[in-house]
Amino acid sequence: MKRLPSIDIVRGIVMIIMALDHVRDLMHIDSITQSPTDLATTTPLLFFTRWITHLCAPTFVFLAGTSVYLSLKNKNNLQETRQHLLKRGLFLLLLEFTVFNFGLFFDIGFHTLLFEVIATIGFGFIVLSFLLKVRSQILGSIGLVIIFCHNLLPLIPFSENSVLKTILSPLFGPVVFPFSGRVFIMGYPPIPWLGIMLIGLAAGKFFEMAEERRKKIFIKIGFSAIALFAIIRFINIYGDPALWAVQKNALFTFLSFMNVTKYPPSLLFGLITLGIMLLLLAFADQFNNGIKRVTSVYGKAPLFYFIVHFYVVHILTLIMLLIQGFNWSQFEFATGTFGRPKDLESGVALWAIYLIWIFVVILLYKPCEWFGNYKANNKYWWLRYI
Repeated sequence: MKRLPSIDIVRGIVMIIMALDHVRDLMHIDSITQSPTDLATTTPLLFFTRWITHLCAPTFVFLAGTSVYLSLKNKNNLQETRQHLLKRGLFLLLLEFTVFNFGLFFDIGFHTLLFEVIATIGFGFIVLSFLLKVRSQILGSIGLVIIFCHNLLPLIPFSENSVLKTILSPLFGPVVFPFSGRVFIMGYPPIPWLGIMLIGLAAGKFFEMAEERRKKIFIKIGFSAIALFAIIRFINIYGDPALWAVQKNALFTFLSFMNVTKYPPSLLFGLITLGIMLLLLAFADQFNNGIKRVTSVYGKAPLFYFIVHFYVVHILTLIMLLIQGFNWSQFEFATGTFGRPKDLESGVALWAIYLIWIFVVILLYKPCEWFGNYKANNKYWWLRYI
């Protein structure tokens, strides 16, 4: 299948941004004890550092759905596409609970198992493998219903011990399951994210259009989504479990207005992030040639980058701890704190986070360029899964 430059460019942009969030998560001095979106403790720059990375997961999931549509059109073989989606979905689930979870925590005992974005994409692929005969317009409509209506679920008066509530909760919202001295965390509830994947699949038809027409459609939908976000958010009744409120000054009131919920992705979260993504897709082909060339390198090797960057950032975190005077016996890997001692101060200031982030992105440029070229020039079966 011929690659679409705008998809690689936008995917590359969010891959670069994503590394900032993970460097902050593992290495910022306050990341273990404070939320960057807690208006009582955050700063505007710290809030923005976290907020801008909200663009990443919706873009990954949306474009994963788009890739399914384009792959099916290119192969024109429903059975082959179904088998590939099913195998790749299972592969991503396995990868999440082995390679990714270890890269995140460096815990050989796997005391914390996280169901995050790679697993939710894998889940979505498995579901889509059984829906390929359904028209893309219908799947897109189902996706919109999920995105607009899933925030109603908490309003349903289930009884406390309801079996239905027990079944639905991990599918629609974050849930923690302790077991055998370990904990399973449903960080990315799969149904709301499936809604985003479904509309991404339905949007695949736009990429078959002429560039200028596609651009006009993406601009129209993108600005409409952002405008709808502003209207619904201003009304302040529905669309996000966290209502905005007047704060100590105008800037923090704005931060409250923009402080939407990612876990699970609320309607307002989806509108603002996907609206911005569509505008990026609309204008990607007009970016500076240097920007397009650099971002495409990361966009052509997304899973490779995702795996490697986690290990690089975590190794840098351990080096940081050693430089700050901690010894190996003080490292805590089983507590979910990435090796950082829970009761001792560690980490670096936000300005250093930005420098480390830039270092990580630059460091991974050549490896991603090599892998992208290797994948393009070789047809080994296993490369289809990475």
